[in-house]
Amino acid sequence: MTVNTTVFELTMIGFSKVGKFWPLIFFFLLMIYFLTISGNVSISILILADRQLHTPMYRFICNLSLLDITFTSVTVPKMLIGLLLDHNYISYVGCFAQLYFFHFLGSSECFLLSIMGYDRYVAICHPLHYSQIIDKKTCIQLASGCWITGFLYSLVHTILTSTLSFCASKEVNHFLCDMPPLLKLSCSDTKNNVIVILGLGGLAAGASFLLTVISYCYIISTILQIHSTEGRRKAFSTCASHLMIVLLFYGTIIVMYLRPQSSYSMEHDKMLSVFYNVITPMLNPLIYSMRNKEVKRALRKLFTRRKH
Repeated sequence: MTVNTTVFELTMIGFSKVGKFWPLIFFFLLMIYFLTISGNVSISILILADRQLHTPMYRFICNLSLLDITFTSVTVPKMLIGLLLDHNYISYVGCFAQLYFFHFLGSSECFLLSIMGYDRYVAICHPLHYSQIIDKKTCIQLASGCWITGFLYSLVHTILTSTLSFCASKEVNHFLCDMPPLLKLSCSDTKNNVIVILGLGGLAAGASFLLTVISYCYIISTILQIHSTEGRRKAFSTCASHLMIVLLFYGTIIVMYLRPQSSYSMEHDKMLSVFYNVITPMLNPLIYSMRNKEVKRALRKLFTRRKH
């Protein structure tokens, strides 16, 4: 991959204007990053340690935790170093590596959430055939497909962005190497890149979101046909956590990447990126652990075992 440029280093200016508030922002990001890593690692260990959680749904959750750990680690440590040292330089190779892994892991999570929606559809709408439809082999194939599709999706964007010329300013008005700030930095014609971002990004996110919406249409229809209030409550509780994460994840993506260029604001994009990069990966394990009875049971079992 060849980057057409006359300079070899970029300056990230995302948090350069915070002034005396940088210690507050630094410790806030450090705390959130610690909670994200510890929460997702704990969920993964809990699922691996408890055999009763060795089901397709929890295998998907374990994949989600792994994605959140690596996804937030692509950007947050670099942000913390920039705040601590009062500068944030990154080489072009490092910038495009960050761009690639940011979209690889983010798109993989997008695809995984749609697969998890399909898993909940099968569990609620076809409970008697769930173990036959979503067996261990199928679960592995679906999870692997999400990672492979994300790999290819990000590769297209990274290669296309690397063909641009960066010959003017070296300052990236962001705290990460994402496509919108890099397009603003380029002195090449970026029309094709914008078309690919909206087209390919809209197709990937739209198809994943559509699959999730269709799954939940069937899920809600099935739940409404349950006569008992307790039965409806139990059925909805099995997918409530996933639905909350889907709304957080897709809502941010739609606002960030699928809005018109005329309404694009770099400052608003930074705020959304902080939420998308830092807050959402931290909330995922909290949502699943706080609302999931099986996870709570496994936690009590683990603490009881450690106490004895």
